[in-house]
Amino acid sequence: MRKTILPILMSMVVLSPLAIDIYLPSMPVMATEFNVSSSDIQSTLVLFMFALGVGQILIGPLADRFGRRPIALAGIVLYIASSLLAAFTTDFQLMQGARILQGIAACATSIVVFSAVRDTFNSADSAKYYSYLNGVICVIPALAPTFGGMLALQFGWRSTFIFMALFAVIILLIVAFRLPETRPNNTQTSGSLYHWNRFKPVLSDTHFMFYALACMVGMASILTYVSYAPDWLISHLGVSEMSFSMLFGLNATVNIAAAFAAPWVIKRCGNRPTAIIALFTLLSSAILQVVVQQFGPTSGLPAAFAFMLPMMLLCIGFALLLGPATSMALSAFGERAGTASAMLGCIQMSGAALLAGLIQQTELTAPYAVVILMGGLTSVLLVMMLMPRFSHWHQEQFS
Repeated sequence: MRKTILPILMSMVVLSPLAIDIYLPSMPVMATEFNVSSSDIQSTLVLFMFALGVGQILIGPLADRFGRRPIALAGIVLYIASSLLAAFTTDFQLMQGARILQGIAACATSIVVFSAVRDTFNSADSAKYYSYLNGVICVIPALAPTFGGMLALQFGWRSTFIFMALFAVIILLIVAFRLPETRPNNTQTSGSLYHWNRFKPVLSDTHFMFYALACMVGMASILTYVSYAPDWLISHLGVSEMSFSMLFGLNATVNIAAAFAAPWVIKRCGNRPTAIIALFTLLSSAILQVVVQQFGPTSGLPAAFAFMLPMMLLCIGFALLLGPATSMALSAFGERAGTASAMLGCIQMSGAALLAGLIQQTELTAPYAVVILMGGLTSVLLVMMLMPRFSHWHQEQFS
């Protein structure tokens, strides 16, 4: 089982990033067809991420109670149904509802994937296999927009959601016939599924909250960039869907390289210094974006590249930040690792969705929306790390 389960898990983990990236080039066309604003279309990403985050709290206990296989199968079936609803609906509110359901479904499969690794392998091997899974997650943003752009050009934007459904059908068959039940026999399956006392010790820990908020800021910066980029590049700057896909894929490739380099940086510098380097990289991205918007080209492909260049720094900073911030957030919860991980995922993704949703309600253009959110919140975190009175919030702790 140990040798055969990893390819199954790698195929399952694709469902979540696929639902984010494959339809990005089609967002301006979708806004026109549904007769809604660009911020309304951007909400389909925000709602997906919000559901993905809230689902951590809702579905995690269900996977312990009922087992990994039933939750995986139910999640994939819901993913298929919600993808088809999104593909064929002509009502924008139904599209938004479909994206919420799709986020919950993707959350179910993600929880099962990462729980199955923890169930099957020891801690040393788990770290290696988590790296493989995260590598797959990082590759999808480099490939999916280009593929989605080609699909949309040939068959229309609805074909991207049909592809998601067909891909999920294949995964459903693989899971139904090949995925074993991995839940340990000693898993606690009785008692209340949801109780405040499970979460209170985690949420009251200021060290956890500081680094959970750092993860949230990084994710919110990425989500704001991803949600604004299609409309800004395609509708405002006049870049073609395929050119957008290539530029987005280039940034995703930078993210992949940074993700592979991050373990080396952490090993050389340590967790907290790497987190500081990452935050300064995010702040540098915001500053560079202001410079290129003030003094760089204002139209066409040169302006698109000028917008995307600082976003490469964002991708690097995000890749450097997530690992050490996650590690330090969870460091004090050896006995509550599952609960703490669920809370971290909820804060990171749902909090990021709320922040991105709030910035979308302003009149800020894409470059300055990213600058205000990323630069402002990163500055707050860095100032706190310079103030002695907050040292117990961010100094590295060990269980």
